[in-house]
Amino acid sequence: MNQTDAERRLIFVSGLSGAGKSVVLHTLEDLDYYCIDNLPISLLDRLAERVEDFPAFIAIGIDARNSRDDLISLPDSIQSLKHRGIPTELIFLDASADVLTKRFSETRRKHPLSSGEVPLDEAIDAERRLLSALSESADLRIDTSHTTVHDLRRLIMDRVTSRRTGVMSLQLISFGYKYGIPRDADFIFDMRCLPNPYWDNSLRPCSGRDRPVIEFLESHPQVLRMRDQLLSFLQEWLPVFEGENRSYLTVAAGCTGGRHRSVFMIDRLEEGLRDTAANIIIRHRDL
Repeated sequence: MNQTDAERRLIFVSGLSGAGKSVVLHTLEDLDYYCIDNLPISLLDRLAERVEDFPAFIAIGIDARNSRDDLISLPDSIQSLKHRGIPTELIFLDASADVLTKRFSETRRKHPLSSGEVPLDEAIDAERRLLSALSESADLRIDTSHTTVHDLRRLIMDRVTSRRTGVMSLQLISFGYKYGIPRDADFIFDMRCLPNPYWDNSLRPCSGRDRPVIEFLESHPQVLRMRDQLLSFLQEWLPVFEGENRSYLTVAAGCTGGRHRSVFMIDRLEEGLRDTAANIIIRHRDL
């Protein structure tokens, strides 16, 4: 990576145990980041003093084994690094409690906060509370509940390592409410009020990307009105978010099953935003 010192990037990777922190760090390491896992936050100032001695990109894993006071103070430390001219980002990995419990059961790994007196479900809840300050202040939150290892690697490459400095990464995601709301979305729009192709037996096997479903939805004025109003809203406000140095934004559209209306709407939004947003990533979660 031939980056200048002005583009030097320091990335913190945190999140709930089992949510994918190690996958993110391994992905960044494969992309020539200098990765340090489980760095004590108390050593952060000393690392910052030597940042010029490291390769241009550094990734630091932070988990719940740090003290509560250090974890609470980390967002302020990150702001201090930014004020010193070091481009710094915080990525937080999240997942539902049910998914995390299943992952620990499948791998037979021990949760770092569990013990003979603390069962797994209580350990997950305690860790979520302990890391709440990092979750709330993260530049990018990623919900890995419905994400495979390969999906997560591709997401990091598309949203983090390929993003140019100063350019906001916009993710447009469709989903089905029956499978849960994406926890990392900044805006969620509900498409369940629109006519549903599912009730047409000839359209049910299709998706919102197939021509018969597209023609069905475009034949309804309220669908086109929803599309136009959402585009108008996003075209007006996306530049405002980017002007406030926002690095990442996720906009989600949901319908019942995540196959027809939400998929159609996300694709139409992407078409309409190509001239507004320079870095758009589409994800059809439940397709």
